Amino acid sequence: MTGAIPFPDISPEIFSISFFGMDFALRWYALAYIVGIVIGWRLVVMAARRPHLWPAGTPAMTPKQIEDLLTWIILGVILGGRLGYVLFYQPEFYLANPGQILMVWQGGMAFHGGLIGVILASWVYTRNQGIPRLSAADAIAIGVPPGLLLGRIANFINAELWGRATDMPWGVAFPGDAAQACGQLSGLCTRHPSQLYEAALEGLLLGAVLLWLVWRRGALKTPGLVCGTFFAGYGIARFAVEFVRQPDAQFIAPGNPLGLAWHVGGYGLTMGQILSLPMILLGVVLILRARRRAPQTA
Repeated sequence: MTGAIPFPDISPEIFSISFFGMDFALRWYALAYIVGIVIGWRLVVMAARRPHLWPAGTPAMTPKQIEDLLTWIILGVILGGRLGYVLFYQPEFYLANPGQILMVWQGGMAFHGGLIGVILASWVYTRNQGIPRLSAADAIAIGVPPGLLLGRIANFINAELWGRATDMPWGVAFPGDAAQACGQLSGLCTRHPSQLYEAALEGLLLGAVLLWLVWRRGALKTPGLVCGTFFAGYGIARFAVEFVRQPDAQFIAPGNPLGLAWHVGGYGLTMGQILSLPMILLGVVLILRARRRAPQTA
């Protein structure tokens, strides 16, 4: 196929070392998690150290509380992300092979599951600490986009979660038999780099909007506005990218080549779109609720 962009020759492993016959490697995906969490943490601490950004000039959390909450969030991401993948995407497989549920090093994490895990972990911590939940949710939302940006770039480097086949000039020829199985008679199979679409929308664009709302529009003074914008923004971005993202293989069937998790007469929604709809609805509700409660100025 003419105009195909070759996949860059980047190893998923940054480096590897051997100890006593065992190999240990630092992968781009792990580094993305680590750096994303650190950047997000620093953004939230930066906002907490500016009292004028918060309602009544009082930050929702101290830097020490933010550090403690970070531990809960990390646990929520890992446990929720894994269990979300198990329940939403491959329940039958893991029901038959329960011993593999804890094998997270083999891959398999779901953002929506991780989000639920973060919400539950944050709810428990803020309840125990007496922290205003909506303001805490606003603070957490500020720190999420950097991790999404870096995580999606790592997905691209790993040549995973690629998009559907395309003849657009920016189509990428991902390596591997599965990526090259486009049903073409000859030539390279090029696919949408959907990981980079998500990095741009969920990471760069959404992150820029949230920072603008916080530092330029004083949105933290209206609890729920920032996290509502995050929920709605992520949901819309993910819903849109799903149209060009290759679905998980278990959803594809002879009568369902698009891999729709729910469909009638050939029209329907992917699992990612189904899981994004509640996020959009929740985001809109939070935004409307926040705007109704916003202090009125003369």
